[in-house]
Amino acid sequence: MSAEAAAATPSKPLSAPQKALRKLGLVRDIDLALHLPLRYEDETRITTLRDARDGQVVQLEGTVTHQEISYRPRRQLLVTLDDGTDTCTLRFFTFYPSHQKALAVGARVRVRGEIRGGFLGRSLMHPAFQAAGGDLPDALTPVYPTSAQLPQPYLRKAVASGLRRADLGETLPTGVLQSLQTTLRGLRAPLMSLREALHYLHHPGPDVSLDALEDHSHPAWQRLKAEELLAQQLSQLAAKRERDALRAPVLPLRSGGLHEQLLGALPFGLTAAQRRVGEEIARDLSRPVPMHRLLQGDVGSGKTVVAALAAAIAMDEGWQCALMAPTEILAEQHFAKLVGWLEPLLAPLGKRVAWLTGSQKKKQRTEMLALIASGEAALVVGTHAVIQEQVQFRNLALAIIDEQHRFGVAQRLALRSKMGDGASDVAGEPHLLMMTATPIPRTLAMSYYADLDVSTIDELPPGRTPIVTKVVADSRRHEVIERIRAQVAEGRQVYWVCPLIEESEALDLSNATATHAELSEALGGVMVGLLHSRMPVAEKKAVMALFSEGVMGVLVSTTVIEVGVDVPNASLMVIEHAERFGLSQLHQLRGRVGRGAAASACVLLYTPPEGGRLGETARERLKAMAETTDGFEIARRDLEIRGPGEFLGARQSGAPLLRFADLATDTHLLEWARQAAAEMLTHYPEAAERHVARWLGTKAEYLKA
Repeated sequence: MSAEAAAATPSKPLSAPQKALRKLGLVRDIDLALHLPLRYEDETRITTLRDARDGQVVQLEGTVTHQEISYRPRRQLLVTLDDGTDTCTLRFFTFYPSHQKALAVGARVRVRGEIRGGFLGRSLMHPAFQAAGGDLPDALTPVYPTSAQLPQPYLRKAVASGLRRADLGETLPTGVLQSLQTTLRGLRAPLMSLREALHYLHHPGPDVSLDALEDHSHPAWQRLKAEELLAQQLSQLAAKRERDALRAPVLPLRSGGLHEQLLGALPFGLTAAQRRVGEEIARDLSRPVPMHRLLQGDVGSGKTVVAALAAAIAMDEGWQCALMAPTEILAEQHFAKLVGWLEPLLAPLGKRVAWLTGSQKKKQRTEMLALIASGEAALVVGTHAVIQEQVQFRNLALAIIDEQHRFGVAQRLALRSKMGDGASDVAGEPHLLMMTATPIPRTLAMSYYADLDVSTIDELPPGRTPIVTKVVADSRRHEVIERIRAQVAEGRQVYWVCPLIEESEALDLSNATATHAELSEALGGVMVGLLHSRMPVAEKKAVMALFSEGVMGVLVSTTVIEVGVDVPNASLMVIEHAERFGLSQLHQLRGRVGRGAAASACVLLYTPPEGGRLGETARERLKAMAETTDGFEIARRDLEIRGPGEFLGARQSGAPLLRFADLATDTHLLEWARQAAAEMLTHYPEAAERHVARWLGTKAEYLKA
């Protein structure tokens, strides 16, 4: 029975392996065909013990000459195997009566495992074994990604039958195939068909280079990566074209309007980069097509004021705007700034800025909901509470999402669906502006953000001081505390960030509470505050107010201050257990200092494992932080170290990241896929649809958000 047929026959209960297949997403025959091996085992040849080298994985065939259960140093089954050239010991710490029976003295067996030398002779630990005899396979044996409920033999059979039945006919038109052939020639890889590539990768011959298979450079891998990237590009481009067919309010930039008034009222001038991206956004808003733009800029580059200017254009035309932030602290920072800038301009028009969060008292919330429904609230600022069902906009024209990677697909779709009754003359959806302080590397923008227009603020406002970053071992903690004492004595303020809030046996970390107590004792006379995500909102606000006003000298916090907190007097950031943070998160935290004229520093306090060294990834992260403060360089290195997950957040919720292609190394194929996608959607729409269905199935929907 095919995977599709099994999935469509609910009457018969599924076995444990069938349920496990579904859990792995292996529902269709093509899913099984595209489920590729993690690695391969070479069972095509028998090696003699005489020729086997220590550390080599070998397949041996011989006779069992001795078997015993030993209790030193622990219970184990010891079996001696003689292949006629030498002997070795097979050692099993976990074994059953069936093992003893199959490995009885006199049995002739075939075993496979890593050969190890030792004081007591050569041995194999827990080797795979079977009765000797039978033909040797003529291809390498695939080892597939699996789960505990899905044994390799079962999965191998399922994949082989899926591969036999799957429709692997060509979806690429002749011209697109020729352009792929040209691209692959540049990569010194001949063009294989998808059918050839998959059959080869599931059953490679014994003479193949395992390195080329495992580093994904083999021509068969190149074909798969090209097809996968093409499917992704097709789905993104189709989503963009679908959206371009929708309608959105036309919001022209009016001379003498709110936009111009706001520019005149700001206590600072815009940078050239802010002016440039402001013009890009204004151009989008003046078109009848929904804007779908990502505004990226390093920490502190001034994205909020650009968003406020965009909101002014919409409000000038009598429409509403919504700004959604991931945390209440960040939403409140935005609210305070926007009220200061916009309320004086909105008041004469009988409009105001509304505030909406989950922790509001019922009376205040009811009042805000009424303002939003009537349209009196021209701008609504808040957390995910903005998209709850009871929030009814009168006429929403612009939705702004800050730190977009913190929001899931469903949340963004919900915001886009809230246009309101007062917008009935415009069919479609609001303009969407997403903001991020995590710069998106170029290859990521070309792939996962291919459906977005990207604007970049690539300069910081004048007056920002460069931040010096030091990597310091925890053994020098006392020196760091002395540095804090000196900073506070000069009237400066300090952040100390901890990665966890409660003691955990799994992670031996000092928690924020313990650090707060330690610093309070060490810095007698200095007010040390504590901030973490589980505190009541009112308490968080009170702590932040004391720090913002300069009353509190040191703020010990978990990562709730990662984004949005703006205290120009803070000049020192200490990040404890820095080795446990992601690179872009470290960069975000560092951006909380260096916001005023004083020289600023960031101390990355790390704790190596007991008696050991930091892992390679942690070392690379800390090194990158010490070497550069450029957010785009940080993003590029983060993509190399961690892959795309950190940047995407919940954007791809429900859809996998690229399984085969690697954005750090497959740029040529990505460039080809972009061009091929445009050609196929325009000239071969049916082939494009077949290609996306094969590779993404139902997951293509998620890429549209």
